[in-house]
Amino acid sequence: MTDGSEAHKLLFCQTFIATHRSYDPATLPWPALDAGSIDRLRSIPFWDAALRAERNAGIMVSRFADMVSDPLIREAVALQGVEETRHANLLETMLDRYGIQVAPQSGGEPVISKRAFLDFGYEECIDSFLGFGIFGLARQIQIFIPELTDIFEYVLLEEARHVTFFVNWIAYDRAQRGMRSKPVQAAATALGYLRAVRRIVTTFQPQAQGTKLQGVGFGAEGAFRMFGGITWRQFLQSCVDENDRYLSAMDPQLLRPRVLATMARFALRLPTFGRSGRTSPAST
Repeated sequence: MTDGSEAHKLLFCQTFIATHRSYDPATLPWPALDAGSIDRLRSIPFWDAALRAERNAGIMVSRFADMVSDPLIREAVALQGVEETRHANLLETMLDRYGIQVAPQSGGEPVISKRAFLDFGYEECIDSFLGFGIFGLARQIQIFIPELTDIFEYVLLEEARHVTFFVNWIAYDRAQRGMRSKPVQAAATALGYLRAVRRIVTTFQPQAQGTKLQGVGFGAEGAFRMFGGITWRQFLQSCVDENDRYLSAMDPQLLRPRVLATMARFALRLPTFGRSGRTSPAST
């Protein structure tokens, strides 16, 4: 498969379209929760940001699709907009069902442009990698009953499809613009991730002003408060393992996001230093 070829475009677009699943969040098998489980849900600090992010993502992606000239790519991007909007509906359904209050969703309209779609795509790559790890840990230590975490499999599988579509689309788009060389692609990817990290840090600074228009939801706003005593190694290992698991369901011919997983694997090979200054096994 050659990046930027017509065959490549057909593969990543048609695969994305063919793997779309139709479902209504209201008819999913939402389980009955006891008071303790509902309190744990209420204590999670990121529902406001997650709902706002998903709503604005649905608007931005759907409207950006109207700007895409290629009919097949436009169809795929429009379908992603449907799924992003449905993610917001799923969150709303859950919050309403379990009586969880969120702050009023206010703010301006998201920017609609190719640059906004690019920034969102890189932020989604970061968010999905962290989100995979967070929900993996949630399953391991059984923060919630399995029937509830299973419902979020719908979202996580779609996130895996979204980031796979994104990295293939951006590779195709760059190739179409004559940016085929690996050094150029690597530099552009590094810039994309740097912009995403800067936007995330700026958004979540205590003194940040304004509302969050688009970007990360689950991964960046206090999700770690759910886990007491989890080390950074355990979290990174969960991210790597769950990222591998979700992306393994994608067509093996397609490109996949690799930057964060590669960095995490490198970090996991580093020695751990205890208070005495002596190294301890990486598994501790």
